[in-house]
Amino acid sequence: MESKRQQKMASLLQQELAAVLQRDLPHLFSGGLAPSISMVKVTPDLGQARVYLSLLLGNNATDRLDIIQDNAKEIRHALAKRIRQTARVVPELVFFHDDSAAYAAHMDQILGALDIPAAPKDDADENEKPARPRLFNPKDDQ
Repeated sequence: MESKRQQKMASLLQQELAAVLQRDLPHLFSGGLAPSISMVKVTPDLGQARVYLSLLLGNNATDRLDIIQDNAKEIRHALAKRIRQTARVVPELVFFHDDSAAYAAHMDQILGALDIPAAPKDDADENEKPARPRLFNPKDDQ
């Protein structure tokens, strides 16, 4: 479980990295959209930050991730300029591809393709109220 200090730093990094990628360094993406940052996890000593990027828009996510990893020093330097008044040390940035949205879409497609027959309905069951579960046996009270 993360401490409050880690959570605050992760939140700060997520906001500022999004601003850096969109405003300060748009030339890294050659006119395309900058990736969105889905999550940031910081180590307890605040020395390293794991940045999870959502690279859904665009055709080749691995190439875009390689570009970001190659320019990690430049991104860290631009981040340092933005948070120099707030943070004493800028953590080392390690970038990962977050494919959870693509996985969720894939699972939704699989579940939507399943052919599950509807449960048979009885006319008598519709008028009756559902039985309440018994927490104890009435015979035990005697």
